Amino acid sequence: MRILSLLLLLAALTGCASTSKVMVGQTRAPITPDQVRIYSQPPPHYQEIAMLETQSGGFTYGEQKKMDEVLANLRKSAAELGANGVLLEGHGNVYSGSGVGVGVGSSNYGHSSSTGVGVGFNISPSPKHASAMAIWVDPADVPTLPATPAPPTTPPPPRTP
Repeated sequence: MRILSLLLLLAALTGCASTSKVMVGQTRAPITPDQVRIYSQPPPHYQEIAMLETQSGGFTYGEQKKMDEVLANLRKSAAELGANGVLLEGHGNVYSGSGVGVGVGSSNYGHSSSTGVGVGFNISPSPKHASAMAIWVDPADVPTLPATPAPPTTPPPPRTP
């Protein structure tokens, strides 16, 4: 029972991903993560707050789920610093080597002998990694999407051949 508890604790700790922060500017009052906008290109005017690096957990499957987890980690960390934006600088997968291991062993004792072979597989997915800059963008500088034009209220006239 003690070993099982230890293994579950170890799995939980390796499944949690932390975000590293290197401060480069002034923090602001914390906000909620849903107020943090992700930028793939720099906005016209912004202030840098911190460099961020994070990765998805060790047991997250599916590329989209991994990226969602990475973006959620970045938003959460930026929000804690009062940043209302995250400028994504790079992302990719973290590969940790081969997922297959093979072992062979033998022993002799007197006139008896035994041989054993073992094969192991690593089925945990490779985490996704991202680096970004937590930024503050003045809300007046945040571009808004253009309004979608309303559809015509009258149908077009029928076409004649």
